[in-house]
Order: sequence, then structure tokens, then C-alpha cells
Amino acid sequence: MKIITFPNKILKEKTEEVKEINKEVKELVKIMKQIMQENNGVGLAANQIGKNLAIFVAEDKNKIHTFINPKIVKFIGKEEIVEEGCLSLPKIWGYLKRYPEVIIEYQNLFGKKKKMRAKGLLAQIIQHEIDHLNGELFIDKAIEVFKIE
Repeated sequence: MKIITFPNKILKEKTEEVKEINKEVKELVKIMKQIMQENNGVGLAANQIGKNLAIFVAEDKNKIHTFINPKIVKFIGKEEIVEEGCLSLPKIWGYLKRYPEVIIEYQNLFGKKKKMRAKGLLAQIIQHEIDHLNGELFIDKAIEVFKIE
């Protein structure tokens, strides 16, 4: 599997809820973690590798988190301007607004419902990846976009 890049239409489609966390889902998550790390990313959504499922992985402080059927239930603080890039938009960066903290509800790999309060980089990654699951790219919200030569 490889990372799908824009303008592939799957990146603009809302993903489907995971109904059952089975062997295939667990294998997909394992592959997603590997692809994210091989490409020096900090987050990867399932639709970025062609799977229309509400799953993403995120790395923060050398820990990889798995989020299945995630929903941000609360945004905390005042939006701040941050810089972002995306594995599906190689060599493109931009500035956009993100909240400094979020509370997210999700399922883990064992199907257990969890809640997490994330701040800083992890909060930013979560917002970016949930945008992916909703068919949105950071360039859709960017204040300014630029290309790295």
C-alpha cells in the first residue's frame, strides 16, 4: 500500500464507521503505523491509503495512538495559527487555525470506548486527521499555502 495523493477523490469523501474491530482492521492499523513511520509522518488516516474507514493513527512523544470511529466532543481554548503539511500533499505547507486542546472520544483496537484530552501537537494532529476522515484537507481551511521547491 502507498499513500494516496491529492487530487484523488477518496481524499474528499467522508469515511465510514468501523462496525467490527476484527483481524483485518487490526492488520490495517499495523500497516498504517508502518507507512506513517516510513514516510516520517506524525499522523495517517485510513483513506490516505485507500481504505474508506474512520480510523487514524497519530504519533506524539514516541507513542503511537490508534483512534477508531473518533469524534471531537470539545474544542478548548482560542484558535491559534499553526503550520501544517500532509503526506497526501507532498511539498505543500500552509498556515491555518487550530484549537490548542481537544477532547476526543474513540474506540481503541480492542473496541473499548475511550476519551482523551489532547493538547499541543497531538491536538493539532487529531484535528488534521479527523478532517481527513470527513473528506477535508488542510488546504481547504488554510489561510496561506505555499510549495516547497
